[in-house]
Amino acid sequence: MATGISKTRWQGDIDLPPTDITTEITLSYTGKKTSAEILAMPSAATQLLWSGTDVNQLYYGDNLAILALLRQNPALRGQVRLIYIDPPFATKSVFQSRNQTDAYHDLRAGAAYIEFLRERLILLKELLADDGSIYLHLDTNMAFHMKLIMDEVFGAANFRNWITRKKCNPKNYTRKNYGNVSDFILFYTKSDNYVWHRPYEAWTENRAEKEYQYVEAETGRLYKKVPIHAPGTRNGETGKEWRGMLPPPGKHWQYTPARLEEMDARGEIYWSPTGNPRRKVYFDESAGVAIQDIWLEFRDAHNQNINITGYPTEKNPDMLRRIIETSSNEGDWVLDCFAGSGTTLDVAQQLKRRWVGIDNSTEAIGAILQRLTTGLAPMGDFINRPEIVSQAQQLAMFAPTPSPAKNFTVYAAEPYQGQIDSAIQQWLKEQPHA
Repeated sequence: MATGISKTRWQGDIDLPPTDITTEITLSYTGKKTSAEILAMPSAATQLLWSGTDVNQLYYGDNLAILALLRQNPALRGQVRLIYIDPPFATKSVFQSRNQTDAYHDLRAGAAYIEFLRERLILLKELLADDGSIYLHLDTNMAFHMKLIMDEVFGAANFRNWITRKKCNPKNYTRKNYGNVSDFILFYTKSDNYVWHRPYEAWTENRAEKEYQYVEAETGRLYKKVPIHAPGTRNGETGKEWRGMLPPPGKHWQYTPARLEEMDARGEIYWSPTGNPRRKVYFDESAGVAIQDIWLEFRDAHNQNINITGYPTEKNPDMLRRIIETSSNEGDWVLDCFAGSGTTLDVAQQLKRRWVGIDNSTEAIGAILQRLTTGLAPMGDFINRPEIVSQAQQLAMFAPTPSPAKNFTVYAAEPYQGQIDSAIQQWLKEQPHA
């Protein structure tokens, strides 16, 4: 396998393509508005339905108009640290909740879908803090189209990861293709300076023994050996001679010669019998195994978790926990404008973040209110088996939420006010105002 050393030099005599051309690519389609047109769209007029004591906000209505309204709020514009959205996937389907009630439709496709989501992304960028992050959850239907749109809206340089998630157990397909068990999360930031708490998973004994194969005789500490050089030439200190050696061709020292001297004095450099220096990396200084961009452990709630809301497409709460802990701090604003069953809001509240949730489905709003006030319910085969329910609740990966209703305020965009179903109206009547 070829190893890249220089990104710009070629030792042969062939003509190379120019490196100073623009790499920006945009997606063109009928009905594409300018950013100015989108930002000039009218905002929602909202009505207070129920008031709590905290700043958390739940909105019922069209998220485009509500996002335009939130953009006018100086407490939110440019202040949201983290956005996670799980919009419709352009499946051309209607989704129903566990009680067979229509929850939402996903009938947009093609250019209409792209522009629908792009309009909201442009407004979301206005709300995102300069050191904020956005995670967009999609599948193969539109993820590749929306990657170009995300590059356009947030800048290709601010693309961080294309995360692949295993969403379900293996499928026994009868048609001629591979089982579809993955979907994707596009992770972008607003700038190079963003909140980041690197996530780790714990070492297993077997994995640690394989990676940290050496024992330091003087201390008994486990360690592994890694190179002290890195690809690319440098003209500064890291490109200079150390101990009579220059870095290998096309490479540079990872540390300055002075720093390497300090490391060697502390016994942190291993010298091979042939005089080749390598750095010792100690197991007891490792925080764990750094998380990569393939996530296998966060299958959909209906496939994995014991307790759910029953809302379709409900996402795994531990996945949201990872995202929220990685890309925000306590007290930060977290926003989900396709709130669905409220997983993002629920986890954000448990992690002591402030949140804003929006959805235009009465089923979604009902599921969120139920979840935030009474917690989750046993799923599937567990519903009618009390002895298993008791055990399952003890083993549940995510416990029911003990959140009192006073921790949020509910608003409705005025055109939706008359469409709130009787169950939600009853909930609102039963809750004491703060």
